[in-house]
Amino acid sequence: MAQAKTRQPQGPATGKSQASAKANRAKAKPAATRPVKPLRTLNKTKTHRVRNFICAVIAFIFALAALLGIVTHILPEELQALPYMPIVVSLVPWFTLLAVIALVCAIVSKRTVSIVMAVLAIALQAFWQYPFFYQPSKLPRAAVAAASGETVNTDDGYARLMTCNVYKGRADAREIVDLVRSEHVEVLALQETTDAFVDDLNRAGIASYLPYAQVSSSDGVYGNGLWSASPLDDPSDDDVDSSASFMPGGTVSFNGGATQVRFVSVHTTSPTNDYWQQWKRSLDELAKLRFDTSRRYVFMGDFNATDDHTPFRNFLGTRFTDAAKQAAGGLVFTWPANIDYVPTFAGIDHIVLDSGMLAGRVKSLKIDGSDHKALLATVQFDV
Repeated sequence: MAQAKTRQPQGPATGKSQASAKANRAKAKPAATRPVKPLRTLNKTKTHRVRNFICAVIAFIFALAALLGIVTHILPEELQALPYMPIVVSLVPWFTLLAVIALVCAIVSKRTVSIVMAVLAIALQAFWQYPFFYQPSKLPRAAVAAASGETVNTDDGYARLMTCNVYKGRADAREIVDLVRSEHVEVLALQETTDAFVDDLNRAGIASYLPYAQVSSSDGVYGNGLWSASPLDDPSDDDVDSSASFMPGGTVSFNGGATQVRFVSVHTTSPTNDYWQQWKRSLDELAKLRFDTSRRYVFMGDFNATDDHTPFRNFLGTRFTDAAKQAAGGLVFTWPANIDYVPTFAGIDHIVLDSGMLAGRVKSLKIDGSDHKALLATVQFDV
């Protein structure tokens, strides 16, 4: 009979092998096991990435929009006269806010391209706008004192000037007369007057302060006018031969008659639908007076253009100067002034001076009923 196989007991060597295997398994931990991050840390990392992404998107969009908006300042006048471009250009100073926001977001998200675009936009704006904040020539104290006296002195070489678009005769005539009195205004220019508004001015007592007037209208409804404390010599219904409106003129004497200044009440075409080219044309017509050297001019009124509009700068040329820029008191905004939820964001009203004149104390003041603020300046006519 075959003998049954019996299981041999494990020897010492086999037991030692099993013990060694257990020891090896106990030691067999991964050599580079990474610690598991807490859920809070993972959420914080994800939030940080989302924030950076959002900042990067905002930075790029705002920086690009700011740069493109600001460079419209240098567009040729033909391009600025394209539909809606005059409105975009009037917002040039405000694109700086976009550039600043873009710069902050770009720094947070570490986006070099956006940083460069934002810095370039801010630098261009600073270069173009700094003359509104710094000028080496300042109005002398004698001019300020003379124009601030209790009575108006028409025989000196200084005058307080004022202009206002009265919004189709809806402005408060009494308030305008009160401002003329309190500010000691010697020459006043008004735009968009009506016969009824002029009557209101007369009833409010404008003749007590500015007894000489020249008002004209090209359509028989809305007109422009000049009022003066001194006689208006050689009055004209339209000094510009403008396609926009009659722009009346008159010559006022200062310095005991030694200084003759030709004042013009200006109102160019508004850049609205279907009138883009007419807007440019009305500014170009005004620019022709740069070549009239027989007179010294002061233009006051609603130019429907800011210093960022190329047609307005072409009108100024090297001869004329914007009083607000010359006074270096900062940007002066005049429109719109009648919308509660919209800030006054555009400086489209101007007092423009001929060469050899100097302006100071420029400011704008709200007039009830008008969509424009009144603009005032003190001027020295012989520098």
